[in-house]
Amino acid sequence: MGLELWRHNWLYKFIKIIGHICFSLFYNLKIEGQENIPAQGPAIILPKHQFWTDIPLVGLSIPKPLNYIAKKELFVYPIVRHFLMALGGIPLDRMKPIKSLNSFRYIEKLLQAKEFIVLFPEGTYYPHIMGQGKHGLIQRLLYWQKKISFIPLGLKYAKNGWPRKVAIKIGEPIYASADTESKEFTKIIIREIARLSGIQES
Repeated sequence: MGLELWRHNWLYKFIKIIGHICFSLFYNLKIEGQENIPAQGPAIILPKHQFWTDIPLVGLSIPKPLNYIAKKELFVYPIVRHFLMALGGIPLDRMKPIKSLNSFRYIEKLLQAKEFIVLFPEGTYYPHIMGQGKHGLIQRLLYWQKKISFIPLGLKYAKNGWPRKVAIKIGEPIYASADTESKEFTKIIIREIARLSGIQES
């Protein structure tokens, strides 16, 4: 039996088309590095997190259907929960991971099915500076599978202008070895995201 996706691909594609039309009115996107995206997963997209707009902009820049790991607080209301999950959202309790066992099992199945997953390694917004990476989930990802492509992604918003310019730079995949330590690996990822975003680490 194949994987039963929470994401509804027809809805994902429809919202992506609408998003492209709407965001083109407010943003002038310059996307570099799409050739660094592997033909198939498993892959983890690791973007810089500055504003809520990062989420749809990442979706517009990656020509693959994506799954997004997100904080459980976004999924409190049933209607919102079902909508976000239909768009690929995966609720995760960062403070009490034991309550997210169903999501962890689903993430593992997504990796086995060679899907693409978005994880914001800073865990929250850090406008114009680089936050420290949260290595806990990356540690679990490394435990599950060593052949994952970890793809750093930088976002740089222009401070002025209309439509507002956004530079999106997709870095080359980073791979872990059998003896990779999660904290050091997370630091490598954060440094690369900072470089691609043109900002300093905090």
